[in-house]
Amino acid sequence: MGQINLARVDDRLIHGQVMTKWTKGFGTNSVYVVDNATAADDFMKDIYVSTNSTGGLSIKVYSATEVAEEWKKNQFGDDKVVVVFKYIKEVKEAMDAGLELKELNVGGVSKKANTKFVIPTVAIGDDEKALLKDFHDNGLEIYFQTVPDSKRVEYDSAIK
Repeated sequence: MGQINLARVDDRLIHGQVMTKWTKGFGTNSVYVVDNATAADDFMKDIYVSTNSTGGLSIKVYSATEVAEEWKKNQFGDDKVVVVFKYIKEVKEAMDAGLELKELNVGGVSKKANTKFVIPTVAIGDDEKALLKDFHDNGLEIYFQTVPDSKRVEYDSAIK
């Protein structure tokens, strides 16, 4: 049975921090990119998947419902996975479709209109805040952290 080593929201998806910091030390052998738009774009999907050789990690791209279906099949087989979601709303969609998460790292959400920073690398609006509250109230451990060696900020401290 596979294992989710980290579930993270990061709107940059795969980048240096994910590939060099978050995948190390847990036996991670796969990164699953979860973004509905990227999963529907064969060109972009091929770009992500073709980076498999970087660090010896397998990279797969799924929509939110596809990643849940993969989980329900066999809990990701033998993969030890970092699941990177582009949007908090896609975390909800994947969980509603059957993906089981115990904790969620929110580490990179860029500033947009009507959002506020909760840590220097995460800006959320009312919709994201409501989703995170729902996750938290239903037992999902949520924390905000940019990289493993930066300060981990728990949900209750970040969302006031």
